Amino acid sequence: MQPLTPEQLRVLGALVEKQATTPEAYPLTQNALLLACNQASNRNPVTAYGPEEVSAVLGELRALGLARVVHSPSNRADKYRHVLDEAWGLTAAELAVLAVLALRGPQTVSELRARTERYPSLDDLGGVEGVLHRLKNRYDTPYVTRLDRHPGQREERWAHLLAGEVLEVPAGSPGRAGGEAAGGAGRAANAERVANLETGLAAVREEVARLRAELDLLRAELRELRAVLE
Repeated sequence: MQPLTPEQLRVLGALVEKQATTPEAYPLTQNALLLACNQASNRNPVTAYGPEEVSAVLGELRALGLARVVHSPSNRADKYRHVLDEAWGLTAAELAVLAVLALRGPQTVSELRARTERYPSLDDLGGVEGVLHRLKNRYDTPYVTRLDRHPGQREERWAHLLAGEVLEVPAGSPGRAGGEAAGGAGRAANAERVANLETGLAAVREEVARLRAELDLLRAELRELRAVLE
């Protein structure tokens, strides 16, 4: 497996997350994907990508066979989806755990349990622990590794190996919520719901714009028809 860049990981993680948490808005337009990448909740680090960066990364992922474009037969903007399940032979539960690790960095099992609650696929046999061990013991290439505990930590943390090495952002970085209590987890869940609503709203706005364009076209055709009849 070719190591992925942080930008590629962010885009893929966002696609997997939104497929699971807002399926009604998936696949994502480039604008919706940009919002998903740059959202402040459930991201470490928080990014400020521009449209050109996301477009370039989508091109790279398509060349790698990890993402595809969904062309619209109408005037809608093209949409994008990941194909990690096909390319890597992963289950939905395995993708959920990898997406959270890619979007937030190394985490304990407890943190992963809390942050994958909104992924319906985590009813998988063995739960998060079972998924982690399957990803670690894959016959070809391990996708995750277990890290040593930091001083003062009770649990070992897990990290993905999708970049070829462990990518870790210091705990003080924006968007990091490592070790928060239940109240902090609740605030993070609320923030994620807001981010998901923003993604859905972007999709609705694009649909409204398309319908307005079609309505304008119908009005123009109606005016032409009236002119002919008169």
